[in-house]
Amino acid sequence: MTDTQPTTETERADIAAFLASHLNGRTDEELSTEFHQLLDAVRTHGKKGELRITIVVEPPASGVDSAPLPIGVESTVKAPKPTPVKSLYFLDDDGLPVREDPRQMAIPFRTAPSTDTFKDA
Repeated sequence: MTDTQPTTETERADIAAFLASHLNGRTDEELSTEFHQLLDAVRTHGKKGELRITIVVEPPASGVDSAPLPIGVESTVKAPKPTPVKSLYFLDDDGLPVREDPRQMAIPFRTAPSTDTFKDA
């Protein structure tokens, strides 16, 4: 004797079609723009990036089964950024960053005299 349970399958919504139609297509346009900005940033900086799409579904406010569900789509882009340019500094006796090595003797600079006369070799 086999037990057969009735199967009730609900029709599944196509996620791509949902995103394309959400807010009359505005969500699809915004996601496409963010996606292409991410692609450009990855190509420019040679680092990985990320686009996260979150679909938020809230229960009906009234708690009624047939009430409409508020559904929102949120996105977050983590695009790569350029590597910041670094500069070298030394620490002086007080622990402050300085551009010149405090252990190195300072070389006095002077202006060389200018002359308009040239000697033949």
